[in-house]
Amino acid sequence: MAKQNVAEQFVDILARAGVKRLYGVVGDSLNPVVDAIRRNSAIDWIHVRHEETAAFAAGAEAQITGNLAACAGSCGPGNLHLINGLYDAHRSMAPVLALASHIPSSEIGLGYFQETHPELLFQECSHYNEMISNPEQMPRLLQSAIQHAIGQGGVSVVTMPGDIASKAAPEKTAEHALVTSRPTVRPGDDEIDKLCRMVDEAKRVTLFCGSGTAGAHAEVMEFAEKVKSPVGHALRGKEWIQYDNPYDVGMSGLLGYGAAYEATHECDLLILLGTDFPYNAFLPDDVKIVQVDVRPERLGRRSKLDLAVWGDVRETLRCLTPRVKPKSDRKFLDRMLKKHADALEGVVKAYTRKVEKHTPIHPEYVASVLDDMADEDAVFTVDTGMNNVWAARYLTPNGRRRVIGSFSHGSMANALPQAIGAQFVDRGRQVVAMSGDGGFSMLMGDFLTLVQYDLPVKVVLFNNSSLGMVELEMMVGGLPAYGTTNKNPDFAAVARACGAYGVRVEKPKQLESALKDAFKHKGPALVDVVTDPNALSIPPKIKADMVTGFALSASKVVLDGGVGRMLQMARSNLRNVPRP
Repeated sequence: MAKQNVAEQFVDILARAGVKRLYGVVGDSLNPVVDAIRRNSAIDWIHVRHEETAAFAAGAEAQITGNLAACAGSCGPGNLHLINGLYDAHRSMAPVLALASHIPSSEIGLGYFQETHPELLFQECSHYNEMISNPEQMPRLLQSAIQHAIGQGGVSVVTMPGDIASKAAPEKTAEHALVTSRPTVRPGDDEIDKLCRMVDEAKRVTLFCGSGTAGAHAEVMEFAEKVKSPVGHALRGKEWIQYDNPYDVGMSGLLGYGAAYEATHECDLLILLGTDFPYNAFLPDDVKIVQVDVRPERLGRRSKLDLAVWGDVRETLRCLTPRVKPKSDRKFLDRMLKKHADALEGVVKAYTRKVEKHTPIHPEYVASVLDDMADEDAVFTVDTGMNNVWAARYLTPNGRRRVIGSFSHGSMANALPQAIGAQFVDRGRQVVAMSGDGGFSMLMGDFLTLVQYDLPVKVVLFNNSSLGMVELEMMVGGLPAYGTTNKNPDFAAVARACGAYGVRVEKPKQLESALKDAFKHKGPALVDVVTDPNALSIPPKIKADMVTGFALSASKVVLDGGVGRMLQMARSNLRNVPRP
């Protein structure tokens, strides 16, 4: 049997850790690894057109499966292109292993062609970032990187010079059992007892939920029922907590709607469950706050806490709920449910009035129709900017759908590459990229990846020929919009030129049939929808001293842009409110 080289050992260990694909762009320093993949049936090389796409795709795959995913870049500029997608994966707690190939080991530090220092470049977007400078470091270094990515939830970067990859792997090296899943974390009894007392003493309790409530829907609902608590959520918590929720009061933050803001400010006790909600101006400073999080470093970094609880949300509530005393007073909950429904009644008209005649098309209408027509288990990937608004307001979660975006890192151009990673996981599952024209054109080259692999991703392009969220930020800051206009081609014609299905929609009455035909098409498809760049109406409460940027935090108001089916959900929940 031929002796393994380091590259072959590297690939074998990735496959043993459950990695199915390695996304990247081939290059000289990567050649030994790519050749090892060619000869290993357990793992596939996915050739993308830009390494940033590789990192976004790996991050999306990891978020869909919960398992380790991987990407790679060749030396210098190749691996440098990974960095933005790796930042996104890291901040999304997606377990990703990135291989940063490097220049020949004998030339490091001598200003060699394409030389960079990956061990410095990736330091801030990784839990583990080390270089294999000697074959004897294998396989221990790679095993440690894998366990960091999975155990801590985020990115590990392994740098490997091309010449090291070609050398013989050391004999009789220990390959221990790999950690491939994370344990649950239960808080200590003292913390549970303190939290129980605080809940029992409070008359009005509100829950505010983030992505850390994944897998804890039943436990959150049981606790909310027992203590008669309104349940609000952050954007990343929407898909996990909003569905089948009779206590729902909507979402807080810039993209928010309903009564979540009021519920978090008018309670006695606010319990933050698995959320790292970044906009502290939307959080109260005059109520008691408890935060429950599996990541202890996140406790208290957004607001002053009266109690910090280190633990998994599901396990914490399983311990807490049996101990708290049931509350019978529903007045606060019912008042928040009523406020929530009333708030939604006032904005839903934004996308229901004369939409069939309005051109350019209301983007709210596009999102609403898309929500109705998409599969019940569809995966939506959402570009940063105004598409975040439409996804937050119109996509209806049901426990089976997934919504992935650059919600923590806030990068443009994420939707298309994330759709690639999501679709590779399951070619039979509907994957819809909600792209903006700005984000799509930034990494448009990887539309060719869809064609090359015949991935049936459906790109729904909200084409308003502008950077809409940036225009909003400028207006809020009292500045005229400048440098935000895009001169776009007919994107549907571009899609057809690439060998995919493409259709352009300029009138509302064309939308449903265009989406239906695209969804029926077996391969990649793009629906280029010309939308109204002036769709956003600015609430009158916004003042000149507001902070610019995505938070718009000083306003403490929401955009008046419609709410899709959320109104129907709120009306349904009002049935639980006792009538006098």
